[in-house]
Amino acid sequence: MAEKETYYMKLKLDDKGAVVVQDGKPVYVTDDGKEIAFDAPATRDTIARLNSEAKTHREAKEAAEGKLKLFEGIEDPAKALKALETVKNYDDKKLIDAGEVEKVKKEAKEAFDQQLAATENKYKPVVDERDALKNELHQEKLGGAFSRSKFIQDKMAIPVDLAQARFGTNFAIEDGKIIAKDGSGNRVYSRARPGEVAEFDEALEILVDSYPYRDSILKGTGASGGGAGGSGGGTGGKKQVTRAQFDAITDPMERAKVAREATITD
Repeated sequence: MAEKETYYMKLKLDDKGAVVVQDGKPVYVTDDGKEIAFDAPATRDTIARLNSEAKTHREAKEAAEGKLKLFEGIEDPAKALKALETVKNYDDKKLIDAGEVEKVKKEAKEAFDQQLAATENKYKPVVDERDALKNELHQEKLGGAFSRSKFIQDKMAIPVDLAQARFGTNFAIEDGKIIAKDGSGNRVYSRARPGEVAEFDEALEILVDSYPYRDSILKGTGASGGGAGGSGGGTGGKKQVTRAQFDAITDPMERAKVAREATITD
């Protein structure tokens, strides 16, 4: 199991020693310098919800344990079930022989299985089409989130399509909502709203923070230097690289550098 990350925060104070407030929320500074507007009411509601869920789970466990007490003393459940089935067959023998009961059950099951298989085959094309449309819708929704991302526009030095190609697999749609997961498959939770999943831009920022080559894909952090060769000089002194030349670059760091330092033309 992946080890959970621990954050230490302290209140941010202005030059007069007063607490800095953003949108009515006190601002905290983490040990790595990030500023977070702490939503206390949302955190309180989350704690209350989690306590309620814990109580429900405990009551369900106690109810299940109570039902299990009815079966105390039964050491072999399989034998007990077989004995019950034998008794039932003896009762059914008032109408037909107990051996015929098993035959009738087998024939009924085979007929049901055949009917079920026929139904599944009939509707399989419809189900496949539904799943394909659902997957297409999910991809469109994720693509829109990347296209509208303010974090990508303001902080990242690579185009939207490259950002989606690298981090798109960390996002999925569950119950109609975009959910981010880390490399271990764990949900990415908000730093500003503990206990709640992170919204898209915050989740993307957290994923980028843990990316080994983060400095090469963020604005103002990558090393300067020449990128892949291109044709002619671009506006503002940037080189021009065609889309075909850019797509031919396989190294992720080199692609990021070219995207940052050159103008990509179609």
